[in-house]
Amino acid sequence: MALTKHEFESADSFGRTQQHLASAASPEGVLSDMLGEKMILNMGPSHPATHGVLRIVLELDGETITKATPDIGYLHRGSEKIAEAMQYNQYVPYTDRLDYLAPLANNAAYALAVEKLMGWELPARGKAIRVICCEMARISSHLLGLGCFAMDTGAMTVFLYTMAEREKVYNLCELLTGARLTTSYTRVGGQIRDLPDGFIPQLKKFLDEVAPVVDEISALLTTNRIFVDRTKDVGVITRQMAIDYGMTGPNLRGSGIDHDLRKRQPYLDYERYDFDIPIGSVGDSYDRYYIRLEEIRQSIKILRQVIEKLPSGPVNVADPKNFPSSKREVLTKMEELINHFILYTEGVDAPPGEVYFAAENPKGELGFYINSLGGGSPHRLKVRSPSFCNLSVLPEVLKNHLIGDVPAILGSLDFVMGECDR
Repeated sequence: MALTKHEFESADSFGRTQQHLASAASPEGVLSDMLGEKMILNMGPSHPATHGVLRIVLELDGETITKATPDIGYLHRGSEKIAEAMQYNQYVPYTDRLDYLAPLANNAAYALAVEKLMGWELPARGKAIRVICCEMARISSHLLGLGCFAMDTGAMTVFLYTMAEREKVYNLCELLTGARLTTSYTRVGGQIRDLPDGFIPQLKKFLDEVAPVVDEISALLTTNRIFVDRTKDVGVITRQMAIDYGMTGPNLRGSGIDHDLRKRQPYLDYERYDFDIPIGSVGDSYDRYYIRLEEIRQSIKILRQVIEKLPSGPVNVADPKNFPSSKREVLTKMEELINHFILYTEGVDAPPGEVYFAAENPKGELGFYINSLGGGSPHRLKVRSPSFCNLSVLPEVLKNHLIGDVPAILGSLDFVMGECDR
């Protein structure tokens, strides 16, 4: 039986309606769409909670982070490429600008890499002085890291405590090197000078004063209800995640992995000193806080042992062809004057080859890869910066947290963008 035009149109409309209903979204999906779309929020690159020029693009569902994309490179200066046009010693000031919160440790790590290429072994006193430099840098860096972390979570008083003690470290740096921030103290093969008169007594005084302050910081934060609520089970980095992302330093040890280059691959006679490596269990922001607090105590312990065992003797290698002689010898002996002129115009005569050396810096494993074709400058130089690797975990660790958790997580990672971007 033939359908009228009206009946045909009604049937067609019914069919289309059935099709639409079959393909329609579920009520839950419709409700989700009605509640609003996700929002994109830029945090940084000048936000105070990003600890430097870091930009994080956050995708938000309400206040919950569904995606986090770090955007780095705002401090990129091409420092690795610059090294190719520099003599080995001329590059020392550039290492100050990597982790500019621990320049003495950067100086030592770089010099040790070049000395490995040269096949040099520092005399005992030279090694002890470098241990002093590295552990002072660790205390200074962790004091700043803890102070800023506490301030990010609302504890302003702790920041004032840590800054007061850090100022004393800068006074020691100024006495030792002549500079407070960009020290450039180390040279390939040693240091620019021995410890000045009065340095050891002042270092002892500082250690006596900073130890009770660390206890005071612990009393203010460790059981503080607000601080614990903001850090416990926040920003958890599992053991496997820490390994997968190549994390090092306190962030790795906070996830329960016992790895410290001072113990695993001892350098600068660290095996002579008795100290412990604090290890976390959960891998949250609280664990990372406590690791750094305890590392300050261990650095104090190491420095006391260095003072007690400090050997006498030279601080630099004995190689007049590649390390400058004393000023008296240069001004009174022709051979030393000629070597001095050649050394400062052509640089050290490094052999061809390639080396990698890594040191346990406050932020983690700071490594230098050097490819040499011989002569006074590296053919290629690559910096393995711990902050770069530690920040790579951000997309995974920030996901499903609230916006308010971001400053706490970033503070617990304690990175510095100078070495991240290089």
